[in-house]
Amino acid sequence: MPSMKIFIADDHPIFRSGLKFLLETSFDSIQITEFDNGISLIEHCTNNEADIVIVDIDMPGKNGLEVCEALVTQGCKSKIIVLTMYKDLEMLKLAFYNGAKGYLVKDNTSEELVDCIQAVLADKNYMAKGIRDQEQLVDHDDVGKFKIAELLNSLTRTELKTLKLVSQKLSSKEIADLLFVSVKSVENYRSRICKKLNLDARNNSLLLWVVDNKKIIDSIK
Repeated sequence: MPSMKIFIADDHPIFRSGLKFLLETSFDSIQITEFDNGISLIEHCTNNEADIVIVDIDMPGKNGLEVCEALVTQGCKSKIIVLTMYKDLEMLKLAFYNGAKGYLVKDNTSEELVDCIQAVLADKNYMAKGIRDQEQLVDHDDVGKFKIAELLNSLTRTELKTLKLVSQKLSSKEIADLLFVSVKSVENYRSRICKKLNLDARNNSLLLWVVDNKKIIDSIK
């Protein structure tokens, strides 16, 4: 049976060493390659592929979310697991949106790490138990959902088109090219959308809103 290949990207050498030891004692046949930043990992994956890629979110060069997106964009077939200190549901949604298959926090047990690896190898999504509990609470909370249609109705046709393109993970430059307008115009559209949706335009609020409401956005004609 061939060895399982795992790439680890984390800028803390002590954590990488501990994770490597844990993996080597949990699996019989394994090859591990370590990286201390996201850029080196992306470059290595251009010509090399692993079964599993484990990335931290906070890293120099490119963060874990940017790494996920870059690997998916360049056609990497590795299953990506985000292993981080962030325990909030919003960060998990961003990780999955950018291509991760698994999401763990660094205080999870070794058994959960093994379960996560086995799940993503079987092409299943996996999230840490504590965050699964959060998701169940959110899934059963319908407060405010009836307002979404009303909010979308407040957008102009151009703003709706822009919102749909944002949901497709296109950059402002790509959206500008498709709408035959300037990048500055797209930024203005995004700003107006945020204002009408009561979102903070200075952070990831629009992207998080799009992730939460993608099914509704996809239904827009």
